[in-house]
Amino acid sequence: MRSSANATPTGVRSRGSSERGRHRMTRELRIVPADGDVLSALRDALGGGPALFVADPARPQPHGLPAQVERRIALVVETSGSTGRPKRVALGADAVLASAAASESALGGPGQWVLALPTHYIAGLNVLARAISSGFDLVAVEGEHFTPAAFVAATARVTEPERFVSLVPAQVAALLDDPDATQALRSYTRVLVGGQAMPATLRSRAEAAGIRITRTYGSSETCGGCVYDGHPIGQTVVRVDDGEVWLGGPTLAEGYLGDPQLTAERFVVADGLHWFRTADAGTWDGERLTVTGRRDDVIVSGGVKVALGEIERRAREVYADAVAVATAHERWGQAAVIVTADPQDRAVDLSELGPAARQTRVLHVESIPMLPSGKPDRVALAALVAGAAP
Repeated sequence: MRSSANATPTGVRSRGSSERGRHRMTRELRIVPADGDVLSALRDALGGGPALFVADPARPQPHGLPAQVERRIALVVETSGSTGRPKRVALGADAVLASAAASESALGGPGQWVLALPTHYIAGLNVLARAISSGFDLVAVEGEHFTPAAFVAATARVTEPERFVSLVPAQVAALLDDPDATQALRSYTRVLVGGQAMPATLRSRAEAAGIRITRTYGSSETCGGCVYDGHPIGQTVVRVDDGEVWLGGPTLAEGYLGDPQLTAERFVVADGLHWFRTADAGTWDGERLTVTGRRDDVIVSGGVKVALGEIERRAREVYADAVAVATAHERWGQAAVIVTADPQDRAVDLSELGPAARQTRVLHVESIPMLPSGKPDRVALAALVAGAAP
């Protein structure tokens, strides 16, 4: 092969050499279905093998993915798209492993993990990465849909005394409604809860039942949760710039696959550090981060700004499943609608939010549309609210 290459005319050899160099700088992007052997594929990707994209069961043949990605990319994760168009986040192996190490340290050491979340989202993939890092066998909750009975059965297969599980609030609520599942949940060293804000009433209920809860905050762009109960874990750093939460540290993604413009907008350099602009609003006192909602969830009602996130937080003290959605209002321009599947009429105290919040109404529905990640489908909710306008 070497003599053949030497015999090739200079121009062609140069092109071929460039192609071989390019090939060394890329790797194959392997598409694995969520019900396939994702654990082995992730282990390969973190070890230098083909990069991994886990296909959503609802879209088993994803469009627009390249056959090759940059060598530094080990994992491509599609965001849930709960507020709009999904994005494909490119993560390096170092970021994934740094996230697993930070979580293990924050939790006090390694333990056995139970998988109860979809593996085509970062939360589920993080559980797999933590299992790989810990060296203990992974236990998965079986079945197409999460149920308390399946969770109890999975817990029975756990062999280690130090055990962890990551859940979304809706799963916690379902488990607390089942005595056997509550007992199983009580056996966990720590229960991570993320994906969306956890209502204070739900957390109080869980802690009263003896469940050891840790709330997590992060996103696919930060390789999942990097702030536990308001405190950064590992080498994560936090700043708030003009009211927007910025996160930095070794768990940051490389950017968005195939979208350099959005990458440049959301991943920035300031004070010599790389940051991800979360688009979340919050406060940071130097030790504790408080997230108050999305910066883009502010509506203007009667000329006064109102944060949907703050309305939703207060509504969840009354309706555990409440979601606040903006809608057009003939007189005030915009107003908030609290959507809940709870059929009971209860008063939500929004008096501290000013007169603009008084236009808020409650819409009772049969069920809250959800994404596979366990988050409310806010796009579907907005359409539902628009169709139910008075």
